[in-house]
Amino acid sequence: MNFTLISILVFVIIFISTLIRSAFGFGNALIAMPLLVLILGIKTATPLVAMIGIVIALVMLLWEWRELDFKDAIYLILSTLAGIPLGLFFLSSAPEQIVRIILGLILIGFSFYNLLGPKLPRIRTNALVFPAGFLAGILGGAYNTNGPPVVIYGVMRGWSKEKFRATLQGYFLISSLIIVIGHGLAGLWSPEIWQLFALSTPASILGVFSGRRLTKNVPQDTYQRLIYLFLIVAGFLLFI
Repeated sequence: MNFTLISILVFVIIFISTLIRSAFGFGNALIAMPLLVLILGIKTATPLVAMIGIVIALVMLLWEWRELDFKDAIYLILSTLAGIPLGLFFLSSAPEQIVRIILGLILIGFSFYNLLGPKLPRIRTNALVFPAGFLAGILGGAYNTNGPPVVIYGVMRGWSKEKFRATLQGYFLISSLIIVIGHGLAGLWSPEIWQLFALSTPASILGVFSGRRLTKNVPQDTYQRLIYLFLIVAGFLLFI
């Protein structure tokens, strides 16, 4: 596969996955990683997606930083950092596929319950922020899937769609920075990655604009139902 074709495919994948994240606040890695690994290999796809994650978070926060719940974002980040070492331990001891299936079943069950049955009670305080962040750290350290516990926490908090997207971006910005630095220390940066990053940045910015327009006039209840539907898709993707 020549570089021109690779560049076109990477641009399209980054655009579509960014559009999803801009609309829902999360999910770009779940969409982009399986496809980019097929084209680039995991050692190139992983740092590229992490770098693009920083761009997405920064661009989204340019518009929505006023809706950011700073306290929850900071608590989530701190508790995530506490959970990462345990996640690294699981990385070397627990079968990845089993953990991914369990996580997928939790996402699917949680979403179907809220779509078809009585909704879970809203949390008026941030009492569950530390367990959610700690679990996110474990999953992030082990399998780079720190998003689902934070997303479920935000849903149970009843954040507006603007606060939901903004607070997730504040959380993902710091976590992505830490991951990218780790990739650099591990020697995963290369001229090819920086070239693809330069190519992907315009695609991610265009994706953010497109995602914002998609959800601009979507009612809050409809937005939450769409989140549940996307969590079901994400759960099934974890089975792959």
